[in-house]
Amino acid sequence: MSLLAISDLHVNHPENRKHVDSLRPASDDDWLLVAGDVADLVPDVEWALALLRERFAEVVWAPGNHELWTVPADPVQARGVERYELLVELCRGLGVHTPEDPYPVWTGSDGQSFAVAPLFLLYDYTFRPDGTTTRDEALDRAREAHVVCTDERFLHPDPYPSRDAWCRARLELTRSRLAEIPPELPTVLVNHYPLVREPTRVLRYPEFALWCGTEQTADWHLTYRARAMVYGHLHIPRTTEHDGVPFHEVSVGYPREWQPRGSGPAQPKRVLA
Repeated sequence: MSLLAISDLHVNHPENRKHVDSLRPASDDDWLLVAGDVADLVPDVEWALALLRERFAEVVWAPGNHELWTVPADPVQARGVERYELLVELCRGLGVHTPEDPYPVWTGSDGQSFAVAPLFLLYDYTFRPDGTTTRDEALDRAREAHVVCTDERFLHPDPYPSRDAWCRARLELTRSRLAEIPPELPTVLVNHYPLVREPTRVLRYPEFALWCGTEQTADWHLTYRARAMVYGHLHIPRTTEHDGVPFHEVSVGYPREWQPRGSGPAQPKRVLA
């Protein structure tokens, strides 16, 4: 029995869709954590999560930015909070855990239990390039470098006035939920973005870090007793350690990224066993 994790499935790409169709658990008791960016279109999100839920004992989903895009090709044109709530209800109908549900408890082979906490936090433009001090200055630097996330076009924050305002609201709500976890339970935190800034230091374009998280979560892995942190978004699959806590970047990414590696798309990462 294992706790496995994967993210950034992007099943709108045929190669990735084929990969997801091939995924199987090693044990009927395996859980799968999905750290966002399943697809851009709601029907594709539903296809992938329904398939995975049929195969794994439990599936836990945290949204990425791509699920929250409202693109012209999507038959579902809901925006912002309405879109997120629609996705939550879709997941509940499939039996998939979401950030709005009670945190499920996973128990390993040694009898140790963990609260598995999927998070939806967004970002607030505080992962700023060196030499910039304000949000606007950092965004101007990104535009000058021609590095601007597509979220600025398709991820609408309605009814919030901005994505960072939505982020602040999500941080406040999530802090209160995490504080309710019994203190004897360690956690596994699952978020589309890393909770600390350090993993973004290796980005080819450092300006893109603006769309990769918030400084407000820098100590959450310690405050909430994390034994592991799972994230995606960066498309740089690897494990790093911060304050003794393993941070697993578990993204599959786009075919143009994983095909040159020659080893095939990323398989689910074993987080705990």
